[in-house]
Amino acid sequence: MSYKFLLDLALILLSTKVLGLITRKFQMPQVVGALLAGLILGPAMLNILTETNFIIQLSELGVIVLMFCAGLESDLEELKKTGKASFIIALFGVLVPLVGGFLVAYFYDIPILSENMNGSVFLQNIFIGIILTATSVSITVETLKEMGKLNTSVGTAILGAAIIDDILGIIALTVISSIADTSVDVGFILFKIFAFFIFAIVVGIISYKVFDAWSKYENRDRRRFIIASFVFCLLLAYTSEEVFGVADITGAFIAGLVLSNIDRKEFISNRLNIVSYALLSPVFFASIGLKISLPNMDFDIIMFSIILTVVAVLTKIIGSGLGAKICKFSNRESIQIGIGMVSRGEVALIVASKGEALGLISNAMLGPVIIVVVVTTIVAPIFLKFIFKEKQNYDIVTSEANR
Repeated sequence: MSYKFLLDLALILLSTKVLGLITRKFQMPQVVGALLAGLILGPAMLNILTETNFIIQLSELGVIVLMFCAGLESDLEELKKTGKASFIIALFGVLVPLVGGFLVAYFYDIPILSENMNGSVFLQNIFIGIILTATSVSITVETLKEMGKLNTSVGTAILGAAIIDDILGIIALTVISSIADTSVDVGFILFKIFAFFIFAIVVGIISYKVFDAWSKYENRDRRRFIIASFVFCLLLAYTSEEVFGVADITGAFIAGLVLSNIDRKEFISNRLNIVSYALLSPVFFASIGLKISLPNMDFDIIMFSIILTVVAVLTKIIGSGLGAKICKFSNRESIQIGIGMVSRGEVALIVASKGEALGLISNAMLGPVIIVVVVTTIVAPIFLKFIFKEKQNYDIVTSEANR
């Protein structure tokens, strides 16, 4: 048995905290430092750490706990109010990047990016658009929590839109995959997604009543309550992924929402946040950097990567921001929501790997996708910090002017 995982864990925890403090000194979210730690120590630079099964599984647990805590800290009534808005934001946040990615692939045609692929060029171009539709809400959640903005109208809208974005992305990926692979049944996949939400509503109502009654009855040993809550989160995350084909983080978030109105939600959230901060979150954010291993790329592919990255950032801001504006959010709030949806994270990598397996994109396309993931993951929290800070400065100036 190898004990190297202990050294890997020690290096990850130390580097993420040190770089997190450094980035905070430069007025950037600490999550940026954690991302840079994985990038610096991983295959892309120093190659001290590599992704292992232990890190993969621990990081998956990290994002599940992160989304569970986000659900616990969400205002369910506010989420209900923004439900329609979240859907519109998500819809535009999918359609605009989809079109943007398709147009980049269509007009910037590079032969090497089309080698050893199945299907028509049209399908391949659409799939590149689908990669850009992905949203990794975990980065935004951590940044908003750090700034104390998670439980606001903007934070709630971003959370709701990101969950819906995930579902729309699954549908788009399923449709394009079924065209390339006839063994995929679109109707069955859509039925499973619909069935999941029916299941989540029924289980959520029953579980809420059980936990709410228990929280008022049992006052002696709260540790049992935390364990039961976490078990509920893990079971719902597992069921959503394995049974219904919906992302496990969606199940974890819904589990948090179910428990968000019980008396002990603060107690649960505080305890799990300690575990998340001390161990799970650093491993998750560092693991994103560890995934990155840039292949050799010529000038054309580098230029394509830059253009694709710029389009990835702008189309999310424009698409989600336009959806927010339609839903009567202010200009500043619309930009905040758009920026909150920019990060692609591990979601885009998963979609890209699925496309490579189906022969819809070539191995050479992974380099540009990785660059998109790295840049959007790092700039999203920086942009969020800037736009919220500008809002605070504006409020202070306005308050002083009104005295």
